[in-house]
Amino acid sequence: MRAMLLASACALVHLAVFTPGQALAQDQQQQEPEADEVGEVIVTATRREERLQDVPISVTSLSQDDLNERGIVNYDGLAIATPGVVLNRASANFNNFTARGIATNGYGANLQSTVAIYLDELPISSNGNSTILDPSLYDVERIEFLRGPQGTLFGSGSLAGALRILTHDPDASGFDASALVDLGLMSEGSLRQRYNGMVNIPLIDNELALRVVGFSRHEEGWVDNAGTGTENANSLVQYGGRAILLWEPTDRFSARLMYSREISNPRDGSMENPLRGEDVRFTDRPDLFQSDMANYNATFDYQFDGARLTSSSTFSDYTGLFYVDLAGTYGQAFAFALDADAWDSTFVQETRLVSDPGGRFDWSVGGFYFRKRRDVDYGYRSNQAYLSAQGFTGLPDEYYNRFGTHFISHEIAAFGQLTYRFTPDFWVTAGLRYGSTDAQGFTEAGGYNSDYLTRAYFASVFGFPSPGPLTIVPIAAAEGVKAEESGESFRLSASWRPVPSVTAYAAVATGFRPPIVNAFAGRVSTIDPTDIVIPYGATSDNLINYEVGVKGNWFNHRLFANVALYYIDWNDIQVQANRVSDAVQFATNIGGAFSRGIEFEAMAIPADGWTIALNGAFNQAEVDDLTTQEAAISGAILGARLAGPRASGSLRVTYDWEIQPGIMANASVAVAHVGSFPNSFPNTPGRPLIPLPTYDETDSYTFVNANLAVAFDQFTVGAYVENLFNDRSVTYVHPEAFIDARYGRVRPRTVGVRIGYEF
Repeated sequence: MRAMLLASACALVHLAVFTPGQALAQDQQQQEPEADEVGEVIVTATRREERLQDVPISVTSLSQDDLNERGIVNYDGLAIATPGVVLNRASANFNNFTARGIATNGYGANLQSTVAIYLDELPISSNGNSTILDPSLYDVERIEFLRGPQGTLFGSGSLAGALRILTHDPDASGFDASALVDLGLMSEGSLRQRYNGMVNIPLIDNELALRVVGFSRHEEGWVDNAGTGTENANSLVQYGGRAILLWEPTDRFSARLMYSREISNPRDGSMENPLRGEDVRFTDRPDLFQSDMANYNATFDYQFDGARLTSSSTFSDYTGLFYVDLAGTYGQAFAFALDADAWDSTFVQETRLVSDPGGRFDWSVGGFYFRKRRDVDYGYRSNQAYLSAQGFTGLPDEYYNRFGTHFISHEIAAFGQLTYRFTPDFWVTAGLRYGSTDAQGFTEAGGYNSDYLTRAYFASVFGFPSPGPLTIVPIAAAEGVKAEESGESFRLSASWRPVPSVTAYAAVATGFRPPIVNAFAGRVSTIDPTDIVIPYGATSDNLINYEVGVKGNWFNHRLFANVALYYIDWNDIQVQANRVSDAVQFATNIGGAFSRGIEFEAMAIPADGWTIALNGAFNQAEVDDLTTQEAAISGAILGARLAGPRASGSLRVTYDWEIQPGIMANASVAVAHVGSFPNSFPNTPGRPLIPLPTYDETDSYTFVNANLAVAFDQFTVGAYVENLFNDRSVTYVHPEAFIDARYGRVRPRTVGVRIGYEF
C-alpha cells in the first residue's frame, strides 16, 4: 500500500524518462534507492530489458501504481501523461491517438491509426471507422508509450509511435490478491462505478502459478438524446477479465498461456450538437459503438547460453457494432442510417532470438507473421414511419441497402537489431525490418441496393414524393484489387554517456502504414454522377524521423529531466475524404507534410516529501507538398495544419508525509493543458476552393485534477476530484457531415473515492 500511496512520486519519474544512472552499461547491479531517490525504470521498448536512460527512443513508462494513483483505467489519462500525444475520443470505443502531430484529422475513417496499440504481442489498433476496444488497464505490468516511428521492431501502423500494454506475469513464489473500488459522482448527478480485482495463486511452489484478473465498470452518462428521449444516454457498461498461467520448470524454460475477454457496451454515443444545447444530441435510435474481444496467447521462452529464444502466438476473435444515424448528411430531411456488424479474426506469430547483455555486441533477430480477416455486414436503413409517410414500398424491411463484405490482409517480415559498444559510454545501434503487406476486399453475393436514397433526396429537395415500389437491384459478388507492397524500415542511433548520470543520443528512423482498399471502389454516385468516382484505395505512406535527445539526473538525483527534438518528413500521406453527394468515405494519397518540435519531461525533488513534475511539447506540423489534383480530391491546401496542438503539457505537484508510524498520506494537484487544432483539411473534397462546412477547431483548454489518499497496512483510502473547475471545452470535432452531433467535450467534474486493498 505504501507503494501505491507513493505512486505519484514514482509516476513522475516514470513519466520523465529518467533513471538514477550511476551504473555503466556493463554494470547490471541495481542499487536500493534512498528515501529521497527513485529506483531505476526498466523497459522492453527494444525487445530486451534495458534501463530507460539507455534507450535511444523517447519513451514514457507507467507502472500499475502510477495508473492507480491517477485513476487511469483505460485510454483516458494516458495522453495527458505523455508529452506530444493527443487522444481523439469521439465516444467510448472510438479512440485514436495522435503523436507528434502526425494525423490529418482525429477520426481517420478508412485509415489505420498512426500510433500502433499492442496488447502484449497483439496489435489491436484498427482503422478509424470501426470500433476499437478501450481495454481495462488494471493489474498491468506497465504501459510503454514509444514516440516516433517504430517500424523496425513493431511493423506497419507504428508510423508515429507505439503504445504497449504489458500484462502482469503470475508469481509462483507466493499468494497475492488485490482489489480497487472507484466510486465517483459527476456534477450532473451521474454515478460512476469501477470494480477491479486480482488473485495470484501458486499451484506449484516457484514453478507454476495462475493469475486471474476481473473488472466491471458501470458509468452513467451525461449527454441527453433528444431524438430518443433518453437522459444520460451515453452510459457505459464494460466488464471482462483474463487468466494467465505461467510454468517455469527450469531456469531456462518458461511457458505462458493467457486467455482474456473484454466486453464494452456504450448505450449511445457521447458527441453532442451545441446548437441543440450543451450535452444534447439527436438520433432516431442510439448510436452503438460496441466491442467484444477474446484473445488467446501462448508464449514460450528458452534461455540458451548467450541468447534467449521467444515464440509468441496470439489468436484474437473480435466483434464490433457500428450503428450510426447518418441523417445529418441531409439536415435530418429523411431517414438515413447505417447498421454495420463486423467480425475480426486475427492471428499473430512472432519469433525472436535476443542476445544476453553484457558484451560489446547486443543483437536481436526475428520473424513476424500477421493475418487478419474482417467480415462486415452493412445495412443502410430508413425507418418504417418515413417509408409509410412517403408511400415507399417493395423493401423486405426497413433496410434499403444490404450487402456483405470481407477483407483479408497479411504482413510478413524479418527484423534485426545490432548494438556495438565502442566503449562503455559510447555505442551505436542499427535496426532493419524488411517485409511485405497485402490487402484485398471482397463483396459477397446475396445483397441488394435500391433507389431509396435518390428518391428520398429529390423528395426532400423538390417536395414531390414519388410513392410506390422502390427499384431493387441485386448486388453481385465482386473481387477487389489486391494491394501489395514490400519494403524496409530502418533505425540508426548513436548514444553517448559523458557522465554516468547523463545519456545523449541521435537517431534517424522510418515508419510506414500498409496499403488500403476502398470498400466502394469504382462506385459512381447515384445522386450526382459527376461527383468523384471512388478510387481503388491508397498505397502505403511513409515517413522519416530525425531526432536528438538527452536524458539524465543532476543534484544527487533530485532533478531528473529529458528532452527530445525531432524533425519528420511525411510522404504519400494516406488521407480520408468524403464524396459530397452521398457521403461515401474513401481513402487516397496526397503529397507530403513536415512535423518538427520539442518534447520535454522533468521532475524535481526540492525537499523531502515534495515532488514537482512537468512535461510538455511544442509542435509545428503542416502540408508542404501538394499537387492541384491532390488538393481537389482531398480538400487540403499548402500550409494546412495537421491535426495536432501546437502546445500541450502538464504540471503535477505531490506531497507525501507520515501521519504516524505505519500510516502515510499523499496529496497531489495536476494541471493539464492542450492547445487547439483543426479537425480536418479546410476545403471540400471534390469541390476545389470551396470551404468545408464542417471544418472547425477544438478549444484550447486547461483542466485540474486533485487527489488525497491515506495508506494503512493493507488498505488505501483516497478522495479525488477530476476536472475541478468543470471545464467543458470542446476536445474533439468530427470532420464529417453525416452525423448531427459532431462535438466532444471534457467530461464533467467528477468527485469520488477510491478504496484499495492488497493481501
